[in-house]
Amino acid sequence: MPAQDTTYSISDLAREFDITTRSIRFYEDQGLLKPKRRGQTRIYNLQDKVRLKLILRGKRLGFSLAETGRLFDLYDADRSSRKQLHTMLELISDKKQDLQQQMDDIKVIMMELSSVEAQCQQALQTLLND
Repeated sequence: MPAQDTTYSISDLAREFDITTRSIRFYEDQGLLKPKRRGQTRIYNLQDKVRLKLILRGKRLGFSLAETGRLFDLYDADRSSRKQLHTMLELISDKKQDLQQQMDDIKVIMMELSSVEAQCQQALQTLLND
């Protein structure tokens, strides 16, 4: 495990997480990352690296940057984490409901597409038989 005082450049993090430096700067603009500066150079620490990993994981799970930022704010304000865990459970529940609704919607669309496909196949067969 890296030492607490290990630092990273923006290109180090971009390479490690296979994202663009522009994405990292965007997360910084959104207030999710707060690197130190040495002139124009951004210096990221281990906490920044962990936050970037959490941002990307949250994105994969469907969390918005605002939701991720909310969790970071809660963590920064109250490290006892009870409130953070309750909030996380609430966000997970909401996300699961959203995904379930999307799955239901996809099933309906698939049934509709299958029905239209069958009608098209039948119409085509009728035209070929005429």
